[in-house]
Amino acid sequence: MELVHRVRREVFVVEQGIAEEDEWDDLDPFCLHLLATGPGGEPLGTGRVVHGAPAREQAGRDGAVLLGRLAVLPAARGTGLGAALVREVEQAARELGAREVELHAQVSAIGFYERLGYTARGPEYLDAGIPHRTMSRPLDGPGAA
Repeated sequence: MELVHRVRREVFVVEQGIAEEDEWDDLDPFCLHLLATGPGGEPLGTGRVVHGAPAREQAGRDGAVLLGRLAVLPAARGTGLGAALVREVEQAARELGAREVELHAQVSAIGFYERLGYTARGPEYLDAGIPHRTMSRPLDGPGAA
């Protein structure tokens, strides 16, 4: 978790100026965390899967998990790492029995998620002072409807 937090701190707190108290929440201990590392073991990117009761509470329905805190360090951007992390989250979601992945995308990242098959819905809203939209993608495979 130390490496996961290092990536998130660099991207969200330092680079984007999100307040520490907005970045760290009480969901982390209950989430599945992914960490991408380079050849030397250095952390490059991360994402988390909110599942179970916390996902039901946030999504407002059964069968969904939430992809969150997707962060890729600047040196690894443009390499396909972000897309690979999203696909790993989707695979983990299938293994958890989910039928859908929901996320809360920064508006500037909507195009990235659309290229991966996600659809925006609902109005734009502020989260930690940054414009976001809710997006989702149905899953195929085990657990999918």
